[in-house]
Amino acid sequence: MEYISNSPADTERLGAALAAVLSPGTVVTFTGGLGAGKTAFVRGMAAGLGSAERVTSPTFTLVNEYEGGRLPLFHFDLYRLGSPEELFEIGWDDYLSRGGVCAVEWSERLAGALESEFIRVDITRGPEEGQRRIRLEGQVPPLAGWEEML
Repeated sequence: MEYISNSPADTERLGAALAAVLSPGTVVTFTGGLGAGKTAFVRGMAAGLGSAERVTSPTFTLVNEYEGGRLPLFHFDLYRLGSPEELFEIGWDDYLSRGGVCAVEWSERLAGALESEFIRVDITRGPEEGQRRIRLEGQVPPLAGWEEML
């Protein structure tokens, strides 16, 4: 599925729409350049899961946890990850078993280390200034009402 986002708010709404239909244990991976909108999408996911916490990029902490919603959200930023082994050293398997949603920015740094099914979100610049092309792949549940959210 491919969507065009015209603003960060649109990107957040798409993230919220996806999160509303996710189940415990879902892994959502993200690819896209710096400033593409990955964190905006995750911000929307947190809202869609019912978390009222402020979402920021965990670039220096590697993972931020957002609880208080329908499901916990574990937000990873692997930009500074040295190797896939480092992810397992911080407890990746534990996060997977906690029944939340794992959102993984810069997932290409895992280089095939993901063994479970996952949803891939690829965000690139759109055809017009300020637009983003957002492609969802994998076991993506239907996102009812996305068109009405714009």
